[in-house]
Amino acid sequence: MLKSFRGKTPKIAESAFISERAYIIGDVEIGENSNIWPGVVIRADFASIKIGSNVSVQENSVIHGDAPMVIGDNVLIGHCAMIHCQRIGNYALIGNNATLLDFAQVGNRCIIGANALVGEGMQIPDRSLVVGVPAQVKKELSEAQLKMVDHIAEHYAQLGREYKDEGGF
Repeated sequence: MLKSFRGKTPKIAESAFISERAYIIGDVEIGENSNIWPGVVIRADFASIKIGSNVSVQENSVIHGDAPMVIGDNVLIGHCAMIHCQRIGNYALIGNNATLLDFAQVGNRCIIGANALVGEGMQIPDRSLVVGVPAQVKKELSEAQLKMVDHIAEHYAQLGREYKDEGGF
């Protein structure tokens, strides 16, 4: 469901797949070949949310923030993630049930592990593996991990195209 709020209407790229069971409200922009799955809520009532191309937001995740938010290209946001951060860089993987609090910033080509709690204002450098509660940078990603991050978003972009072609759900 797309809903305008305070005169702002979501802008969705023609090639994006949006489940009919997702809620997208207000000043939201979603880029080419992105896919938004059932149960996702993207609510831009306090500030804008810009989601890049080839971004996959998996079931039951929530994206909402108190400041303008930018999610880069080729990002995978896993199931049940809570995204309140200010920025997620390109080619990032946010694990299932991870929480990113207000004003946090995630660099390019990062993995945020499942169930991680990224604290308010935390700055995560490029190519970082981040896990834990509270979240900590554990190491720089290996070449194998970087290759996986680089390719996973395209897999979901293709899956989203298939669902769109089949009429969605």
